[in-house]
Amino acid sequence: MFDWLQHFADWLIYSVCGIGADTHLGTALNFFIYDTIKILILLFIIVFIMGIVNTYLPIERLKNYLNKNKLYGLEYLFSSIFGAITPFCSCSSVPLFIGFVQGGIPLGVTFAFLITSPLVNEVAIAMFLGMFGVKATLIYVSSGIMLGTLGGWILGKFNLEPLLSDWVKNIMAQKQQQDYYQEEKRTFKQRIPEITQNAWDIIKGVILYIIIGVAIGGAMHGYVPENFFNTFLGGGQWWTVPLAVILAVPMYANAAGVVPIIQVFVAKGVPLGTAIAFMMGTVGLSLPEATLLKKVMSLKLIAIFFGVVTLAIIFSGFLFNMVL
Repeated sequence: MFDWLQHFADWLIYSVCGIGADTHLGTALNFFIYDTIKILILLFIIVFIMGIVNTYLPIERLKNYLNKNKLYGLEYLFSSIFGAITPFCSCSSVPLFIGFVQGGIPLGVTFAFLITSPLVNEVAIAMFLGMFGVKATLIYVSSGIMLGTLGGWILGKFNLEPLLSDWVKNIMAQKQQQDYYQEEKRTFKQRIPEITQNAWDIIKGVILYIIIGVAIGGAMHGYVPENFFNTFLGGGQWWTVPLAVILAVPMYANAAGVVPIIQVFVAKGVPLGTAIAFMMGTVGLSLPEATLLKKVMSLKLIAIFFGVVTLAIIFSGFLFNMVL
């Protein structure tokens, strides 16, 4: 599908710029040009499609539906899927999490959204599709949704509402039920300009992260010795997956910045499951997210949330290593 783009990158770097294909710089720049353009093309297509989905499934409709219907546990799955189709990193997911809590959505269902939203989104899907292929992308998306579903269900069983902050409790106590959703009488054709503009806005918001991430990945691809990452995270030892997640927690990046880096991890010999566990830890567990959550959760609740998600990511990493 992208053979033409590889030919273009080869022509630009090796012929026009005159940089040798056997040099570190040539390898790094070729990687950068090819992956950046490919990711942006895939990203626009997928963001546009997800924009259509988001247009017909607004958050207020989801709130009302979950409040009015007994779904026998499927509400965790629906919330997780909604988190997957919303284009937010962990920090930007927190305001929506607050809105869910204020709207009276059960806490476990709200956690399902918060877990999945940064882990699976159109940016990550587009980049995964371009870098690892359809099979790895499908497994990544399905495991991310199931991680959110199971994590939300488990957290929902703990009766954690008393551990919410006093600020949230006061809002919930004063809240009056009202119907926020009003059906928009617009045709699909009338919605296209707005969907297209939203897609461009998302791309403009992440393009810097994509460029930085791919640039770092290109530098690592061209200059880092073949066995560098394999020494620490390769080899398939059981402890490499937990180590990857632990190392990722102090870091913070969105999918656009970290996916190109894990591609290089894999190219250098790190198992895909271990690399994905590192990515999920980076985008789904971060100190900035914990700081924002302090507004709505006690420290004990934040610790419980991070602990459950960490264990789920580690399990997901082991699963990836077994099936890929």
